[in-house]
Amino acid sequence: MKSYLAAAVQMTSKPNLHRNLAEAEELIELAVRQGAELIGLPENFAFLGKESEKVAQAEEIASKTDKFLKTMAQKYQVHLLGGGYPVPVEDDRTKAYNTAILIDPNGRELTSYQKVHLFDVDVPDGNTYCESNTVMAGQQLPTVYDSPNLGNLGLSICYDVRFPEFYRHLSKEGANILFIPAAFTAFTGKDHWQVLVQARAIENTCYVIAPAQTGNHYERRYTHGHAMIVDPWGSILADAGTAPGVAVAEINLGRLSQVRQQMPSLQHRVF
Repeated sequence: MKSYLAAAVQMTSKPNLHRNLAEAEELIELAVRQGAELIGLPENFAFLGKESEKVAQAEEIASKTDKFLKTMAQKYQVHLLGGGYPVPVEDDRTKAYNTAILIDPNGRELTSYQKVHLFDVDVPDGNTYCESNTVMAGQQLPTVYDSPNLGNLGLSICYDVRFPEFYRHLSKEGANILFIPAAFTAFTGKDHWQVLVQARAIENTCYVIAPAQTGNHYERRYTHGHAMIVDPWGSILADAGTAPGVAVAEINLGRLSQVRQQMPSLQHRVF
């Protein structure tokens, strides 16, 4: 399998669906111009605003985002991850699933995942987050999509990164590339984001593609940035810093095989 370039997109999404999708296309095009064949968008790329506004607009967001992702994948002939956007719950209009989907260059949905770990946390900076107020937790672990050209792709979303057993499941199912699209808070991100992303790569000897949100979105909602791509040894191959942009790096499955031979920890699991 040949090497290829992947991109982790970094955005400052706002409470404005149309603005966000326009920004996302600009960054997808930027990644394509740099040669990326696999592109990931961050969590909340289509809308990042108050939870009440998100739920009220969830039907429109879901419909237009789904169409957007399929159109972009076809237009630019790439595999595209929509890293998390609200999809209404049929029997509970007060909640939506935080959903990630992977689209192929024909505009076909390959796999999807509904976020299972919800961010209900009182952050020491004074902000309180209660994702479960408006998000319905998914009930199933994601399946691994086996791409003949890209590798075995495992999906996750943001807060999942704090649960190593989740990624052990993905690696056990054959994943060698992990997506971790996020909207990590600025306060927790400065201490935890990089080390958690690297840990998930190292312990599973996988590439990690981690798109991210950055900057101020509304009121006191700030995110950390630093979208990155990490190799199976834990080396950071690309880091987008703190401005909107893209982190682009080579995915080399030969390198992955080499690391797994040098450090065969997945074969040594006892439990």
